[in-house]
Amino acid sequence: MTPRLLLALSFLTLPANPQVTYERIRNAHQEPGNWLTYSGGYRGWRYSLLDQITPLNAGGLKVKWVYQMPTTHLVETTPLVADGVMYFTDPPSNVVAVDAETGRQYWRYARVLPPKINVCCGQVNRGVAIAGDRVFVGTVDAHLVALDAKTGAVLWDVQVADYRTGHSITVAPLIVKDMVISGISGGEYGIRGFLDAYDQKTGQRRWRFWTIPEPGQPGGGTWSGESWKTGGGPTWVTGAFDVEQNLIVWGTGNPSPDWNGDSRLGDNLYSDSAIALDADSGKLKWYFQFVPHDVHDWDAVQVPVLVDDLWQGRPRKLVYWAHRNAFYYVLDRETGQFLLGKPFATQTWAKGLEPNGRPIRLPNIDPSPEGTYVWPGVQGATNWYSPSYNPITKLFYLSVWENRSVYRKGEQEYSPGNRYIGSVPLIDLPDEPGHGAIRALNPRTGDKVWEYRLHTKPWAGVLSTAGKLVFGGSDEGHFFALDAESGKEVWRLNTGGVIRANPVSFLSRGKQVVAVAAGNAIFTFALE
Repeated sequence: MTPRLLLALSFLTLPANPQVTYERIRNAHQEPGNWLTYSGGYRGWRYSLLDQITPLNAGGLKVKWVYQMPTTHLVETTPLVADGVMYFTDPPSNVVAVDAETGRQYWRYARVLPPKINVCCGQVNRGVAIAGDRVFVGTVDAHLVALDAKTGAVLWDVQVADYRTGHSITVAPLIVKDMVISGISGGEYGIRGFLDAYDQKTGQRRWRFWTIPEPGQPGGGTWSGESWKTGGGPTWVTGAFDVEQNLIVWGTGNPSPDWNGDSRLGDNLYSDSAIALDADSGKLKWYFQFVPHDVHDWDAVQVPVLVDDLWQGRPRKLVYWAHRNAFYYVLDRETGQFLLGKPFATQTWAKGLEPNGRPIRLPNIDPSPEGTYVWPGVQGATNWYSPSYNPITKLFYLSVWENRSVYRKGEQEYSPGNRYIGSVPLIDLPDEPGHGAIRALNPRTGDKVWEYRLHTKPWAGVLSTAGKLVFGGSDEGHFFALDAESGKEVWRLNTGGVIRANPVSFLSRGKQVVAVAAGNAIFTFALE
């Protein structure tokens, strides 16, 4: 069934036809007044070169405007800003364009969805991509849609997968050259994961990389029997792009079923991995698996952070990766070689890492029928929300969870479209809720430089700026600014709604603005 599409237009009209070229996106650092792609640039830094707001004047930040969304779903979108227009998703699968100066709506694309869609963790969407005169969005019924950036009119709509078998799209697409790169969700439903590239003009699929290989393919022998057919490995958070090497670096999710690995013996490649693909062909260049044969649901869907820096005295292309399993990693970006691994949060599952980065598991840490206590908990020491790298402070910032869970093992038979998870763990312990923090790491060593402790565990990403600030949010609705060098709080405001999204920064009429989704709204802040 093809869902009906609705387009609701406001009385405002965009002043000009927007044009966001590939050259602009690859050189996004040259126009910090915009925010042209999910992480602000291809390298995954979520860093703004704007420096009008500093630790000395951040106390003067005030609400500029608020856009309220007519939704009861969690809002996890990252707004994009191009030439005075802000584009963002309104869950479950709608798109809005507003004036970045006032918040007044230009247009809203509203998608009518099938009456029943099975998704793991809410009907959410993390954002759009923009290229040329088009806006691209993935939908929870597993379609990829191209919209006219000036009017919101549908230009093409392609079915990526069958939503009835548990497939959905919650990821913000990534523009690479003349392609739209899109991942897939559904690891809790026994899908077979993939990463796709589509032609921007036609919607025709250029290539597909299956994250779970077939028997006879490289990695296919890491799955027992026919478990590869329902192996999981979704690609539900936006990756990064190395322009010079023409290399897409992306993270993959957990194998299925989550907490019972008896039916899928082996390492289960390429689940829980960093994968590096040739952008033109989709061919695998290298991979690194963080958790072979994962039975704790520790996805590798964090945003890769690509940095060129000295490593042991010589220049090297690096990937910084703080993983859900509580270890921080440094990889060689040309080969995938493991260079460093160190815990950044409490963990009780590994004695350490082998010289090749493979974990040395401790005994008695697997899920059991009676339940096994393990740090970190099911949601991990960090999750999908973005980290940030600041080239001025040379620090790596991230949101951290300190908690443990009870991991239980149960039976599970695969049934298309139904959950395939192998029991349900006790995710949050009532008498031991844990806590959260924003932490700054020295990325060359993994050592903690400072910590800003939070009362509860955060679901918000962080943004760092050339003004030496780190912005973050909390489940209590606090949006705050920290001194990027010391971690000291310099400003905070309660938005009144949970913050489960990533902040951005841009210029409006020459003034720096910071924006974040909170509750069911987009909030923007600027100095008076």
